[in-house]
Amino acid sequence: MTITPVYAALLALFFVFLSMRVAMQRREAKVALGDGGNRQLLRRMRTHGNFAEYVPITLILMLLAELQQAPGWLVNAIGVLLIAGRLLHAYAVSREPEPLPVRASGMVLTMSAIVIGAIANLVLAVG
Repeated sequence: MTITPVYAALLALFFVFLSMRVAMQRREAKVALGDGGNRQLLRRMRTHGNFAEYVPITLILMLLAELQQAPGWLVNAIGVLLIAGRLLHAYAVSREPEPLPVRASGMVLTMSAIVIGAIANLVLAVG
């Protein structure tokens, strides 16, 4: 198990970056809880929250596939799709006006990582 930990570490660092952006915006806007009607804070909160919603399940699928001895290229493909998807999504949601095609691309890449991870685990577990 040497592939998933690299992606988990990179994504953890990105998670901290997103967390710090929320904290800095909170401080600037003087909002301790919620978004206080601040659109930029809301965007940063949703970028951070969306990351927290999608990354863990994908990392679990990656880890399970790797533990089932999936080919390294497959585990790496899931990781690359996830990182690319999360970067695109974070970039798009952080902008106003939001570039919807970039956000959609980020979600397609993220969902692709999840679907590929799920199918890989089913095939490896059954086959």
